[in-house]
Amino acid sequence: MEKIKYYLLKINGSFWFLPTLILLTAIVSALGMITIDQQIEYKPEGIFKFVFSDSAQSAETILSTIAAAMIGLAGTVFSITLVVLTLASSQFGARLLRNFMYDRINQVVLGTYIATFMYCLLVLNTIKSTDEFGFIPVLSVFVATIAAVANIILLIIFIHHIATNIQTDKVIFDISKALHKDMERIFPVKIGKNYKEEEEPNMPTLRTIYRDKTILKSPKSGYLQSIDDEGIIKLAQEENIIIKFYFKPGDYMVENAPFCEVYALKNCSQKASKKIKNSIMLGNLRTSLQDAEFSIHQMVEIAARALSPGINDPYTAIACVDNLTSVLCYLTQIEFPSRYRYDQEDKLRVIADRSSFAGMMNASFNQIRQFGAGSPSVIIKMMEAVSMIHQMSSTRPHQLAAKRHADMLLRTGQRAFAEALDTADLKERYDRIEWVQSEED
Repeated sequence: MEKIKYYLLKINGSFWFLPTLILLTAIVSALGMITIDQQIEYKPEGIFKFVFSDSAQSAETILSTIAAAMIGLAGTVFSITLVVLTLASSQFGARLLRNFMYDRINQVVLGTYIATFMYCLLVLNTIKSTDEFGFIPVLSVFVATIAAVANIILLIIFIHHIATNIQTDKVIFDISKALHKDMERIFPVKIGKNYKEEEEPNMPTLRTIYRDKTILKSPKSGYLQSIDDEGIIKLAQEENIIIKFYFKPGDYMVENAPFCEVYALKNCSQKASKKIKNSIMLGNLRTSLQDAEFSIHQMVEIAARALSPGINDPYTAIACVDNLTSVLCYLTQIEFPSRYRYDQEDKLRVIADRSSFAGMMNASFNQIRQFGAGSPSVIIKMMEAVSMIHQMSSTRPHQLAAKRHADMLLRTGQRAFAEALDTADLKERYDRIEWVQSEED
């Protein structure tokens, strides 16, 4: 199932799939309309002569004009898209280019113009002006005219969409929306039957039973994009083995480096080893399918660029902190999955590397804190964010993670702030919170 989701994500995220689908639809529509014209042989009369073409020359002129205009507009749309991608790369970072390339309106507009061009060519080729074989596809030409009018309206929508989407607030909002969806989908991760962390198995006892240990190596280098969760559990149950992964989705794996351990009663079969390797999907890029930190890193990249000396835009960074705070507050309310995963018979099958709340906070705030050390407004805002996260946290580990970041923010402010009142403002926010005492305190 995960493999199907993986390939669907790649297809849906490609820039060519939807335009190609629209182009094929236009070809089928052209053949269908020509067939209808051949069957009906409609001849316009009265006022309809001003709506439908009643001569071969008129039909050819209309179709030729529309075809030339559509291919020209397609080139214009493509040029505008490239300019937007260039601006987005310089302003938000190269990793955010995929967000603009995967935009559905951009794909629909480009596909529609090319499809209309192809439709006109196919219909134009069927026009015959001789007396013996005369044929004028009246209805097909009318459909092409309607499509041309619709494409003009679509061009206006496209320009408005591009102008809106390049704005920083809209980019941050879209990433935040995607981030919330990803978190709701990924957590809690269900691989087999989920057990709480305190119900850890007795590993020394299990290793006396599963004595054979085999280390599998990565088939190639790349980012771990997805793991076939259901397939792994089923395989481990069939082969009666325990699989321990060293990596989680989003991590980079090096070719021929160990990526998992397999514990078996006797030995791990080559068939099982091959299936385990086939259950992981590696790629050159990170994806949001199972990578919980993917969209977080996109948001952090915007904040880091905004805090660079060349841009120096703390307001954008503060907006990123606000949206990350919302996501982290959601994560305080969910139960992170255990790294120990069991089958339906309550037997341990997989020991997975997993994401943790502390890790998600590190991914969200560490780089922003480091780049924003010289911006008191950003550091003070982050302290308020940590305060909110602590307030929403109901478990000790979450509260300790919040305390750790508050301590780092306080030390950063005390070292970097030149104004004593800014430091006092930061310390005041820190002191408002009744922190949970860690075991080391």
